[in-house]
Amino acid sequence: METIYLFESPRKEKYSVNSVGKIVSKVTLGAGLKGRVSPHILRHSFATHLLEAGTDLRYIQLLLGYNSTKTTGIYTHVATNSFNSIKNPVDS
Repeated sequence: METIYLFESPRKEKYSVNSVGKIVSKVTLGAGLKGRVSPHILRHSFATHLLEAGTDLRYIQLLLGYNSTKTTGIYTHVATNSFNSIKNPVDS
């Protein structure tokens, strides 16, 4: 079975960690972003936005390839927008 990567090198191989970092840096500079951006930060932002959009934490866990919900749970500390809109049933 042939392996297909989301982003492939011109030789149809996966990019190295170093190459991905260089691509992200180049795009960051080209976009005029001044903050620090890395592949890890993009992954973290993706997960946080999914959680804030209401995506179930278990789906995020699967998408990111985490084995433990404890690891995925780190995003609950960052995603505050969705938590502010939760209504307490006791208050009703």
